[in-house]
Formats: sequence, C-alpha cells, structure tokens
Amino acid sequence: TFFLPVNVLRQVFRGKVVAGLRTAFRERRLSFPGALQALAPEAAFRAWLRSLHHQPWVVYAKPPFGSPAHVLHYLARYTHRVAISNHRLVAVTDDTVSFRWKDYRHGSQMRTLTLDVDEFLLRFLLHVLPKRFVRIRYFGLLAPRCRTDDLATCRAVLAVAAPPPTRRRSTSRARGRVRAVARRCASSND
Repeated sequence: TFFLPVNVLRQVFRGKVVAGLRTAFRERRLSFPGALQALAPEAAFRAWLRSLHHQPWVVYAKPPFGSPAHVLHYLARYTHRVAISNHRLVAVTDDTVSFRWKDYRHGSQMRTLTLDVDEFLLRFLLHVLPKRFVRIRYFGLLAPRCRTDDLATCRAVLAVAAPPPTRRRSTSRARGRVRAVARRCASSND
C-alpha cells in the first residue's frame, strides 16, 4: 500500500469520478457524440452511472521507479505531446483515416483502426484545449510563488548544478528581426 489500501483507493476514485460526471451532466458540460448519443437522455445517463458501481474499478499506485530523470522523461511524454503522432497514421483517404493503437486488453498488441474522417476529427478535437486554457499548469514545485526556493532545494538534494542564467533578448530587437523577415517575404512575392 503505497498511498492508500487499494480497496479504499478504488472506492474513493470511483466516487469522485461518478460525482464529477453527475455534476458535469447536470451543468450540461457533457456532449454525447456518435455512439454515445444513447446516454444523452437523463434516465439513460443515470442508469449508466448506476452500472459503474457494479463494475470492478482498477486502480494502481506504486512508488516511482528508476531515477528522477526517468520519471521526468515519462511525465514529459504526457504533458508535451499531441493526441496522435504522425508515425501512428497508417492511411488517409478522402473518407477515412486509419491509424495504429495499442490494445491493452489483449496483451498490448498493436492494432489498426479505420474511422470516418468526421469521427476521427471529432475524437482528435476532444484533445484540443478550450480557449484560454493551457496544457501545462504549474503548481507544487513549479508554482511561481515558490519556484526559486523549491528548485534550489531539489537541485541540492539531487546534487545538480543550476543551469547558467539565460540572456534575455530585447523585444525591440526581436520585432526588428521579424519586420526584416516580413519585408523580405513581401519583396519576394512582388
């Protein structure tokens, strides 16, 4: 039991997820595209929520493994990447998109899925953040209020030297460079 006993963690997690879904439904913050349209009526959605209590919830928590650099690399893959990378795309036609995905239910086998373009775009756009949201929220060690002190403590514990300070560039110089490039582009189009 790294964090909490698994049975307790399972129940707490299920309760939080179901409560969040119930609130989001009540506030009309959920959408039901494609095959999920059957859940749009309130009675159907409530029945589906009740069914979640009868399904086994799998939670898995254990202490991090490897070095701090390994953990950082692992987390960075999930905070700085897009919903699907080009190497997973298999084929694109006027009507369909085929891509590879990992089927964790069957031994992590790679499989190919073909979707209508509209369905693919709908699923892809679910990963686009709403206006004024940013992908990375800095909190904890990276909160602006305590970043300097906490990072210094982390560097001391990890015996890592602080990087050299970066030289700030003048915004007026940057604007000048942008204008020069824009003039060159404009003159090449004449």
